[in-house]
Amino acid sequence: MSDALIPALAAFSDRLASLGALGAARTVAVHGRDGRARSGLLWAEGLVVTAEEALERDDELTLTLPDGREVTASLIGRDPGTDVALLRAETGPLPGLETAPAEALAAGHLVIAIGRDEHGPLVAYGAAAQVAGPWRSMRGGRLERRIQLGLRLDPACEGGAVLDHAGRLVGMAVPGPRRRALAIPAETIARSVGHIQRHGRVARGYVGLALQPVRAEGLRGLIVVGIDPKSPAGQAGLMLGDVLAAWDGVPLGSVREMLARLDPESVGTEVVLDLLRGGEQRRVTLRIGERAAA
Repeated sequence: MSDALIPALAAFSDRLASLGALGAARTVAVHGRDGRARSGLLWAEGLVVTAEEALERDDELTLTLPDGREVTASLIGRDPGTDVALLRAETGPLPGLETAPAEALAAGHLVIAIGRDEHGPLVAYGAAAQVAGPWRSMRGGRLERRIQLGLRLDPACEGGAVLDHAGRLVGMAVPGPRRRALAIPAETIARSVGHIQRHGRVARGYVGLALQPVRAEGLRGLIVVGIDPKSPAGQAGLMLGDVLAAWDGVPLGSVREMLARLDPESVGTEVVLDLLRGGEQRRVTLRIGERAAA
């Protein structure tokens, strides 16, 4: 290595270390009775965000704070769709942390993920491998951006902070499909936290149908294989064997597409379903209900 490169490499290394320290000051270790290691993000004084999917149990939660103190935590609510869980704990005052503007991150930009386990902070860096527009999670949640991280995410870092090169919060680190690492965008977290604080959970739409994909008379659709008679679908007159072909004129090809439409904003709205019943085309209007809390 050329001696001329050593100062630049040292400066880069020092910058990564300072970013790691900045993120570590807002990252906690989350301990539960299940024994699984995970991280959490100090969102605001008294509030901690962590990955909902990693939080297998709600009881006996404790946090290891950046100063080493252990405090108890309680669950305020969950949003499985966006993988956000909100905890309450005596965190004390927090150091400032600016949120990165959405337009400031592009594929190729440097990002750093910070988590914490029983030994201390965990840090990994890489590039933003992909930054794309709005998308739906596998569990039907709406996320403002798809941010894929070009780094290896330690399992204990799930729920930790993701920062950009300027030390601004990009989002929360979570594992994705095919061993990819993703970041739940900060703006998605803020929206879910707002819902949870107001309602204790994030409401999901409910129609009361069990469905399976099917092809009927050359069309792809969803066949009704189960129905709750007291649900919006039952009250609207849907029947076993009906094949749902379209939702407000948009074709339905998978159960996931149907679930994606049952987001919090759908509750209380009306939808027109085009369906086939005994070979005849029909149209049914129903009002989407709210799924009961688990």
